[in-house]
Amino acid sequence: MNDSPGRPSPGSSSDEPDNSAPEQPATPADQAPEAKWARQQPPPGPWPGSGSGPQPPPGRPGWGSQPNNSGRSPGRQLAWGSGWTPPPQAPKPGVVPLRPLGAGEIIEGAFATMRTQWRTVFGVSIGLAVVTQAAATVINGIWFRHNPGLDSLNDNPDMTAGEALRLTGRLLAGMGITSLVGILGSIIATAMLTVVVSRAVLGRTATLREAWTGARPQLLRMLGLVILVPLLIAAAMTVAILPGLLVSLAGAEAGGAALALLGGIAGCVAAAWLWIRYSLAAPALMLEKQGVTASMRRSAKLVRGAWWRVFGVQLLAILIVFVVTAIVQIPTGLVQLLFDGDNANALQGGSSSVSWTYLIIAGIGAVISSVLTFPVTAGVTALLYMDQRIRRESLDVELTRAAKN
Repeated sequence: MNDSPGRPSPGSSSDEPDNSAPEQPATPADQAPEAKWARQQPPPGPWPGSGSGPQPPPGRPGWGSQPNNSGRSPGRQLAWGSGWTPPPQAPKPGVVPLRPLGAGEIIEGAFATMRTQWRTVFGVSIGLAVVTQAAATVINGIWFRHNPGLDSLNDNPDMTAGEALRLTGRLLAGMGITSLVGILGSIIATAMLTVVVSRAVLGRTATLREAWTGARPQLLRMLGLVILVPLLIAAAMTVAILPGLLVSLAGAEAGGAALALLGGIAGCVAAAWLWIRYSLAAPALMLEKQGVTASMRRSAKLVRGAWWRVFGVQLLAILIVFVVTAIVQIPTGLVQLLFDGDNANALQGGSSSVSWTYLIIAGIGAVISSVLTFPVTAGVTALLYMDQRIRRESLDVELTRAAKN
């Protein structure tokens, strides 16, 4: 038996057969034994911190590296699992990315639609604003010149109750006609601008003819929607205030006034709730080609569970519209004072002495306000509708597919 490789045991004969293992060559002291590796090895690759090894082809990041889209040399190599790769960005073929949107992105998308589709957007807004305001100016001028205003109540203290009611009815009729003209203009503008926004989300343009072609079949339904929703809100306000009015008529004026005040507060809350609940009915009617009641149910379904978020976005849009209108009305009021200061408050008081100069200046200010605010309100409502469908129904997948076709 050998105690050490390559040497016989002491006392053994040289001619004695050796049944032990074959002798191994002595390993030099300064040479390490050869490592036993498997035949199949993975290909070599770059390791962090080392400049040796095969390098990735130009323009392609190596294993574990972060992509570099800046056009400069590749960045630092990261070992497997040592770096965090951000999720891929959502596609953005148009004015907004196709993913759930924030409030700022919805507002920005409405203004981006105005920038990218300015020919169609301002063509729709200017055309409808000029037509509606011109009609309203002519109606106001003719109506208030041929009918006495509210100031006649002070000039004729002996006016009977019947005459006062007839006067009030004529004034309300005049305001109703001008309001109807404005409503018709806003309906057409909202319908056409909703079509434009839906195209802008996909990165496509819409001409005036295409916007009108897409909006025309739904205009009568839009009119029904615009009439039905305010009627529901007015009914809620009436039901809330009516008990206080009945109590006041019964003789308890103090209690009736307090009850009417509480009812008015409750009615305002109910009106706000109904307004937000059905605020997405117009884009649902336009883009899904549904009827009036079906679009209202669709809006209620999309708003359910997100009432406060929809309310916040719509309130922000109203604030923007208010600021824009105020900015436009300040110089308009100054011009009215310069050219016709005597009649500055004539129209508000229902006076028959309203001059054409005052009405024309007021109409120009209204046109400018409408041109700037129509696209904001229509764009925010349409984008808010799409955002709710993306959150609830994965509309972004369909929009991405449509944008590629």
